[in-house]
Amino acid sequence: MFHTLICVASLFVTVQGSILERYFPRNVVRILSVDNGGQWGDWHEPDFCADGTFASGYKMKIEPPQGNGDDTALNAITLQCEDAKKSMYGGQVRSGSGYWGDWSGFSTCKFQTGTQDFLTAFSLQVEPPQGGSVDDTAANFVKFMCQDLPATKDQYELALYPGKGVWGSYGGWSKKCPMQSAICGIQTRIEKPQGKDDDTALNDVRFFCCT
Repeated sequence: MFHTLICVASLFVTVQGSILERYFPRNVVRILSVDNGGQWGDWHEPDFCADGTFASGYKMKIEPPQGNGDDTALNAITLQCEDAKKSMYGGQVRSGSGYWGDWSGFSTCKFQTGTQDFLTAFSLQVEPPQGGSVDDTAANFVKFMCQDLPATKDQYELALYPGKGVWGSYGGWSKKCPMQSAICGIQTRIEKPQGKDDDTALNDVRFFCCT
């Protein structure tokens, strides 16, 4: 019996290790989340910046108000990745996308004194469940804090114009990335199209801090 338990425990560690190796290609030191995310949809696979790069900016896919139609608001978030000296481009990363809306342009942290600042914390604007037959939108907007990797400068807010969506309100800020780390990955919770029922698209998001 004891031998069986050891074998099962060993298998669990191996499986867990393979999961981390598959989904976490970077050295993740903290997972950032907030407590006001929407409740609908499934979590998509995370996506990460190339090794040695971090999220320097972001853009959003947002459906504008539909009048008498079904509103979904925020549908997707894309991160732009660079290294601290802006000498290496780490691609654009996104974890899933809703079907509706248009992409904004990128908004990026400052490049000052020869060093790029990066995204280090976030806050999510979410409309809570409306109940009954009232139209739900869930997540509407996201904003971030920026800072340099050594955390020698004060962090500052980064939000795409106009800084907020149409419905809901911002919750509190997530924890921030530890010193010498920044956001390098994203995972979103998105509700698939509901047919004739109410659509909400993006509901919640997590970000990964890496060194």
